[in-house]
Amino acid sequence: MRKIRVLLVLLSTLTIPMFSAVVYDESISGSLSSSGLAPTVIALSAGSNQILGTNGSGAPAVRDYVTFTVPVGLTLNSITLLDTAIGSIGFLGIEAGNQLTLPPATTTAAGLLGWWHYTPSNKNSDLLALAAVPANGSSGFTPPLPAGSYTLWIQDSSPGVFNYGLDVRLQAIPEPATWTSSLVGILAVAGLFGLRRQRS
Repeated sequence: MRKIRVLLVLLSTLTIPMFSAVVYDESISGSLSSSGLAPTVIALSAGSNQILGTNGSGAPAVRDYVTFTVPVGLTLNSITLLDTAIGSIGFLGIEAGNQLTLPPATTTAAGLLGWWHYTPSNKNSDLLALAAVPANGSSGFTPPLPAGSYTLWIQDSSPGVFNYGLDVRLQAIPEPATWTSSLVGILAVAGLFGLRRQRS
């Protein structure tokens, strides 16, 4: 039992805790772009990257567009809808590249990697996973998404003004050599415990 506890402690050291970080807050940094061809550029890093914005039919902009780059060595793992006061139905679209080229009145999702109509029932859900399935012309994809540039289309035309929050999470790709050396170290420690137990 003691050996199992030690192994669990050692395994926990293989991961670095990621803390939430607000990378853009419209109430502080100003309105996000309402143009897909000139989206707001946001810098992201490994871990949690929260984007806090406002939209709705009563807001200055019904649509927000942001673009970011997933650095080499990282992947885009999830986009979680935070527990915020959203409208009855919103929209999240994602396109590869640093622009959202579809016009707002498009009748097709051709050109998008994916999209999803989110509702209050989707709070704390991973919208990236929900958007991955091809629909209405979108290409579809398999999460996580690799390094590269991506642009989000965030929209809510519900009556009123709503504050939304998205947690864009990037994760480092484990290096095989690092995992191998860590595993060897764990097995070595486990072996020492086994020898000590046999001698006692």
